[in-house]
Amino acid sequence: MPHVAEPGKTRIGWIGTGVMGAAMCGHLLKAGYRATVFNRTRSKAESLLAMGAEWADSPQAVAEAADIVFSIVGFPHDVREVILGDRGALAGCKPGNIIVDMTTSEPALAVEIAARAAERGVASLDAPVTGGDVGAREARLSIMVGGDPAAYEAVLPCFHVMGKTVVWQGGPGRGQHTKMANQILIAGTMIAVCEGLLYAYRAGLDLNKVLESVASGSAGSWSLSNLGPRIINNRFEPGFFVEHFIKDMGIALAEAKRMGLCLPGLALAHQLYLSVAACGHAKDGTHALELALARMSDIDWVHRAE
Repeated sequence: MPHVAEPGKTRIGWIGTGVMGAAMCGHLLKAGYRATVFNRTRSKAESLLAMGAEWADSPQAVAEAADIVFSIVGFPHDVREVILGDRGALAGCKPGNIIVDMTTSEPALAVEIAARAAERGVASLDAPVTGGDVGAREARLSIMVGGDPAAYEAVLPCFHVMGKTVVWQGGPGRGQHTKMANQILIAGTMIAVCEGLLYAYRAGLDLNKVLESVASGSAGSWSLSNLGPRIINNRFEPGFFVEHFIKDMGIALAEAKRMGLCLPGLALAHQLYLSVAACGHAKDGTHALELALARMSDIDWVHRAE
């Protein structure tokens, strides 16, 4: 059975120091874990290096210096490269090590990683998160975990440093399936948030007063309370990238097709977000859907008050 993670003793490896990863790894450093990090763009890891993290030149080198290796990157092909590639993390793992992929990725890839890792005596967890940049910074993420139960218990102290809600969902791939359900829920909610605010604007209402009235009632949601003010104030910087959300919805639609499910709401959301990207907002936050919906009604949302 893997040793339970312990600050000062367990060596952490971290691959991917973007919007989410830098904050998450930072919490582990503050908790007393020693960390070795890698990112394709080194400058994005500078804040962690300043906190005492060590730099490695490849995912393999990260794993060679770690007991537990975490990764949170962009797309499934990135996951495959940093974990299963020639210089990937698995190549640097020793028997008894644990790989934890926190990227939102394909359930089938999580199953493949678990099988490949087991061949080397390495345990694997798929542990995608939800909560966005705010949740990552404030250590309030919800972490949904699939994979080896003994590995889950070993990594649990680290999960509790990064998140508020941690649930083991079952075997390999189950964490990713849970995240797909989460993304489906968000997709429909984001359409409602953006259309509700668009309606309120066209009706001539004060959007902040509308938000005050509805956010605490039955129409309330995390998206409305956290992203509604950003939409109103034209702050479309990413807590979660549009292009990554499109990727997630594509995975969910493919899984739905495989399972014989008809999910027309998700298909609509996917098409709407493709229009957001086509309008030049692929690198903005998911709430940039407001800009595309406003454009359909010939409303210049950004300059509406001028």
